[in-house]
Amino acid sequence: KNIRTCCQGTQVEEVYENCFTSSGGVVMAARIKKGDTVVVLAGKDKGKRGQVTEVLVKLDKVVVSGINSVITHKKQTKDSAGGRVPKNAPVHISNVALLDPKNDVATKVGFIVKDGKKVRVAKKSGEVIDG
Repeated sequence: KNIRTCCQGTQVEEVYENCFTSSGGVVMAARIKKGDTVVVLAGKDKGKRGQVTEVLVKLDKVVVSGINSVITHKKQTKDSAGGRVPKNAPVHISNVALLDPKNDVATKVGFIVKDGKKVRVAKKSGEVIDG
């Protein structure tokens, strides 16, 4: 038998369709990608919308423009002046949801195979997100 450890750490005989294997083990397929418009579900910026600028896969976090803004103190150098520099800190991926392209509301993401290619689908409207 070919028993593998799946995404949630349980042993199964087959890998689910939304998982793929890599050198680090089994990895979940990307539900939120760079360039997606998301809405914040929890935290100090709850309800705000922004575009994903970076996805930190190993940390399960995303950096969203205009969300979770923090100030870092930069030391003065020969080339640039020092001071307080604002930047966007990462937000956990569970605290953001993708915006439905049809209804413009938060939605979960599903996957279907269309023309032999796996594409993301908005669960609320059934609209294909990419592809």
